Amino acid sequence: MDIRELIKTRRAIRRYQEQPIPRPEIERLLELAAWAPSAHNRQPWRFAVLTQGADKSRLAEAMGERLRRDRLADGDPPEAVERDVARSYARITGAPVVILVCLSMADMDRYPDERRNQQEWVMAVQSVSMAAQNLWLAAHSRGLGMGWLCAPLFAPDLARETLHLPADWQPLGLMTLGYPAEEKTKTREPLENKVVWV
Repeated sequence: MDIRELIKTRRAIRRYQEQPIPRPEIERLLELAAWAPSAHNRQPWRFAVLTQGADKSRLAEAMGERLRRDRLADGDPPEAVERDVARSYARITGAPVVILVCLSMADMDRYPDERRNQQEWVMAVQSVSMAAQNLWLAAHSRGLGMGWLCAPLFAPDLARETLHLPADWQPLGLMTLGYPAEEKTKTREPLENKVVWV
């Protein structure tokens, strides 16, 4: 499909077929992700790829327990909390592949003041986000579906420690990957509601 169709038909997929994805296919997708633009060409993205059920379950259980604790501390109804925990667990463990998208500041610039260090971090986040978009579009072009879960933003240390990742890897999100078992359609607001010409 051409790039216009590819972009406009990409959807967040939550349900997948059980069919596994061969490692060479995953590697091709990650290679395309790594061709995203990045600040200073430092390529701050890092990817932890989970294909084993035990690894996905371990991460889903740890994150579910943190979600449960946080939501109950907020005073949310226990039955609503348990529904959210179960949904999160199912989304993570139900995907053939889960990719934890991380950033590392190891190769980014450092400054003597916090203001510029914060902006450098924002540039790294933007760079990783562009790599994630490349990954998503590449997967869609190959007939694969992806979904994005922001849960690691609420427990980055937990996700890193559960998977024994390097200390400088900061988890930003989870991307689930597999052959879609659902179809979705979406719309967009009129462009004039989002653009100002100056």
